[in-house]
Amino acid sequence: MLNQVETMFDNMLIMMKKLKKASYEKYMKEFRQQHGHFFEEMAEYVDAGENKEAAAKDVAAAFTDAVKEKFSVNGKIRSRTQADLNFFMIYYVFPAVLLTESENKDLIAKSIRDEWAVKFKDSNIGYTDYDKIYGGFREKILGIF
Repeated sequence: MLNQVETMFDNMLIMMKKLKKASYEKYMKEFRQQHGHFFEEMAEYVDAGENKEAAAKDVAAAFTDAVKEKFSVNGKIRSRTQADLNFFMIYYVFPAVLLTESENKDLIAKSIRDEWAVKFKDSNIGYTDYDKIYGGFREKILGIF
């Protein structure tokens, strides 16, 4: 399940650098085009499961294990890397989960959030949908940029 899901973090630093409204929209579109199959796989697995909560926990465990394995060095993740991962989760991963058409998308996001907090130090993060994040960006501040 979720074979090579950690590859969705390959362009993380580029996608987080100087993030503005236009770049966020562009990056999110590209992110969903390249990695949307992972989110569909998550949704299909949970939707097909008899026990939705258990299936969502399976998805969360597979996802977090893959990410932790990719970024761990001697079993630890550098604090700067962890901060980048947390922001990437908030800006891209959770909104992409919530953009699926699954009736279980909130359960999937909640399960990933909860498992993330267990597996990653100082990572008690929240999540919201794409529209709220996108709406929070301002194109110009006092006409300066």
